[in-house]
Amino acid sequence: MEIAYSLSIALQSHQPLITAIIITLLSLLAVRSFFKRPHHKSNVTGTATSSAKKQAREARPPSSCNHTSNSAALLNGGAAGPAEEDMVMADVSKAVAEMQSGASMMEQLVPEITTHALSYLDYPSLCRLSMTNSLMRKAANDDNAWKALYHKDFTLEQDTVTPVNGWKAYYAATRAIMNVNSEFFNIIKDRSLSAMSRFWLNADYVKCIHASGVLFSGFNAVIQSWQHAFNWEQGVDFQVRDVRARVLTNMAWITMKTYVDMDNGAFNMTNIFEFHNGRWYLVDHHCSEMLADGDIGQQIVH
Repeated sequence: MEIAYSLSIALQSHQPLITAIIITLLSLLAVRSFFKRPHHKSNVTGTATSSAKKQAREARPPSSCNHTSNSAALLNGGAAGPAEEDMVMADVSKAVAEMQSGASMMEQLVPEITTHALSYLDYPSLCRLSMTNSLMRKAANDDNAWKALYHKDFTLEQDTVTPVNGWKAYYAATRAIMNVNSEFFNIIKDRSLSAMSRFWLNADYVKCIHASGVLFSGFNAVIQSWQHAFNWEQGVDFQVRDVRARVLTNMAWITMKTYVDMDNGAFNMTNIFEFHNGRWYLVDHHCSEMLADGDIGQQIVH
């Protein structure tokens, strides 16, 4: 157990290095697979090669050393002799034969191994890898890789979730709503009423319950409640923990624990969003003070 724990700590401390090594190895595999892809011969290629070879021989100036290799002439742009041309053609033929007989090492990997290797990458690294070439794009778009990344970066609200458009799209949607939720706390910290007004959906069914327990219903009442809160309170820098998100097509909700400081002032918060005109709007906010264990027992008794 101690060995396994020490190994786990070592892997975590060297995760950036491991990520860089994996990206490098996968890129090298992709480059190697590109040069080992089969290339089909054609009559046009053969004709062009013969014609180029003939033109090169005709363009060669007369010399008394036609069968002698002249490296200085080649370096200065001079024409190669027949021996050099034959050697070059032999090397080209050998390279073509290797391309035709080779197979992609990346394609030969077991899918589970590829997915496991990609699971060590974070979101930016996986996106950069998908832009390397078509083979890496196919590997990086694998649904299992994005599912593993989702479980690593986010807390899954329900294990039975099956994204309609795949895990990559679900990851992107969850990441977007998480960023929107973070902006909510930035607005509170800055006490910007104009930003809070733009953040909420202008509708009569929006609801807001502050920590005081008072319910505000409708857009105007909700924004007015935030105006009072900003006037009476200083900007609060919440510490957000245990964030859980669930994203549907046009609706998302996030539950979290927030702390004014880590010793006291803990709250349970829920934000519900709706998607309208290409962006997410807050439609419901509920904040309540987190009860201690003893307080929970008293609540149940009474």
